[in-house]
Amino acid sequence: MQEIKIQLYNACTSYVQQRVETANNAVKEAQASANSETKSTAGDKHDTARAMMQLAAEQNAKHLSAANKLKHALTLIDPKSEQSKVGLGSLILASNGNFYIAISAGKIELDGTLYFAISPTSPMGQILNGLQKGDETEFNGRKIVVKEVY
Repeated sequence: MQEIKIQLYNACTSYVQQRVETANNAVKEAQASANSETKSTAGDKHDTARAMMQLAAEQNAKHLSAANKLKHALTLIDPKSEQSKVGLGSLILASNGNFYIAISAGKIELDGTLYFAISPTSPMGQILNGLQKGDETEFNGRKIVVKEVY
């Protein structure tokens, strides 16, 4: 299972890297666009366009900041660690699916098996936190049995 945890960690790292690159590129494009905008004879139109570019740049900067926070969260995980209780970096095989507690990266398929990379602060992450093999809980009215924790 350690190899699967490493693959899941690497998939999350790739996901974050892609988000960082996308946000970086968007910030650079917005900045370049704002810098190249020249004063036109239609002053109000120019001011509106400039304000919209500024808003886009700020939004892209927020996306970059969020992606960097995800990147930092991954530095707190040792994918080689074995765990008996669910926590950050855990791989959980449960009756309702397989979960990797790291970041919210969505579905990851490895060798035909589906895993869900979820944040420890997500509703499911919070429900699973601290559970051990054999524990039962409920989520949205459905019973969940923890089969394994790695």
